[in-house]
Amino acid sequence: MKKTLFFLLACMSGAALAAPVTYQIDPTHTFPSFEADHMGVSVWRGKFNTSSGKVTLDKAAAYGMVDISIDPASVDFGHDVLNKWAAGPDLFDVAKFGPARYKGKLTGFKEGAPTALLGELTLHGVTMPVNLEIKSFKCIQHPMLKREMCGADAYGSFKRDAFGLTAGKEYGFKMDVDLRIQVEAVAD
Repeated sequence: MKKTLFFLLACMSGAALAAPVTYQIDPTHTFPSFEADHMGVSVWRGKFNTSSGKVTLDKAAAYGMVDISIDPASVDFGHDVLNKWAAGPDLFDVAKFGPARYKGKLTGFKEGAPTALLGELTLHGVTMPVNLEIKSFKCIQHPMLKREMCGADAYGSFKRDAFGLTAGKEYGFKMDVDLRIQVEAVAD
């Protein structure tokens, strides 16, 4: 009986001492990417080369928050002329609207790992719900930094015209955008 009581008290005190951990997004290992229609003929792919932010995670309590900033001026289609056009007034209008931002709550925890992210995307001056499915999530000890590092692959989609991004719509471009976001973050 004493052993059982001691075990329960030890477990409870450990849970009480557990606290959320804050992770900083690693900008050299995080590249939100997307796929979008080009006149129904092909799919164009691009990514954003500059992002920052943080993730707060409490695995034991099945709780987490995400706050990410993405610089649309860093858009990269692998084509310099297209990149410059996309950052300009005909698409992202970076000078007027600045960075995009995603804020959300990690949910659907299984064995300490979230399976979804329910949040809002602010893009082009418009904020709307955009939910992401987390296809993989893993935390390890970073071999060089000797701190915990977590990584995930998240997927989602949205209609870009809902954010006022209507370039090409008059030519028959579909407005669907598929997101593919790989992210790594290191504990403070």
